[in-house]
Amino acid sequence: MAQINKPTDYFNTVLYTGTGSTQSITGVGFQPDWVWLKRRDNVGRHRLFDAVRGATKSVRSDGTEAEITRADSLTSFDSDGFTLGADSISGGINVNISGETMVGWSWRGSDSSAVSNTDGSITSTVSANTTSGFSIVSYTGTGANATVGHGLGVAPAMIMIKCRSRIEEWVVYNQGLGNTHAIPLHLTEAKSTSSTFWQDTNPSSSVFYIGANNKHNQNGETFIAYCFAEKTGYSKFSSYTGAGSNLPFIYTGFKPAFLILKNTSSTGNWVMYDDKRSAVPDANINNRILYANSSVDYEIPSGSRTIDTLSNGFKLRGTATDINTSGNSYIYMAFADEPLVGDNPATAR
Repeated sequence: MAQINKPTDYFNTVLYTGTGSTQSITGVGFQPDWVWLKRRDNVGRHRLFDAVRGATKSVRSDGTEAEITRADSLTSFDSDGFTLGADSISGGINVNISGETMVGWSWRGSDSSAVSNTDGSITSTVSANTTSGFSIVSYTGTGANATVGHGLGVAPAMIMIKCRSRIEEWVVYNQGLGNTHAIPLHLTEAKSTSSTFWQDTNPSSSVFYIGANNKHNQNGETFIAYCFAEKTGYSKFSSYTGAGSNLPFIYTGFKPAFLILKNTSSTGNWVMYDDKRSAVPDANINNRILYANSSVDYEIPSGSRTIDTLSNGFKLRGTATDINTSGNSYIYMAFADEPLVGDNPATAR
């Protein structure tokens, strides 16, 4: 398997300030196929755009609403970032309102157009980057047990699914949860157990399994899935056990640039970190949090949710239920700033 020596070729974070008029956001370093935007300075909904559904179409990670289309939102995916329209305060979706401070997380998908995939019993439309292990999958539900092709060539370790065409909950699979459980991205709930989520079957190198569950397979409704496979030195999707005041270290094999943590044993927020919003730039400490499940909680320093990002993983410095209750189980998704090995290794601090 090829080593990814420059993670920023496939994932990057940019910070920007809204202008209320058309502006191009650059510095991503590639043409993104998935862009996740969030206001940093106050209340603001998360907005997720992707190239398979097309520019101007977004879903929320912090809600259940169907896909919406706004011509003044994200209007194009560009060679070094994306372009925003003249988002207005009245009826706007909080991606470019004048004076807002914003964060944008971007992932690179296929370097060509999305293609039809017939690997599963449901024909899907897929934009896949097999090098970085990321694919965007659109499909229509059947209401019965089915399989969906994901285009990665290896089994995904995490899948996030949202109905596009109606109000419905998110469904998330993580290999740390196993194939009998799922968890909603938009809520603080603990994991749920049901064979209707994944048919109690792990994803394969070509398909993922869905059951007769309206959340991700209602007959005739359209869905979008974001699929992730682990890549050495670039991404990790796994679990850990909280240790409270013992402050555990979690090995990833790289210095994280982006990290989401979720308590699966109990209620807790989906806590988001990245290397651009850290309290002390270019230092290990990171306590500037956002919640993927909430538009209300804006970016603030949180001592009880502080982590250290190290050359080979992250260390929990707080004991909040969201990240580190002793004996509780947690899942995480992480993407690299620098790999621990290869031609561009991270250096210890």
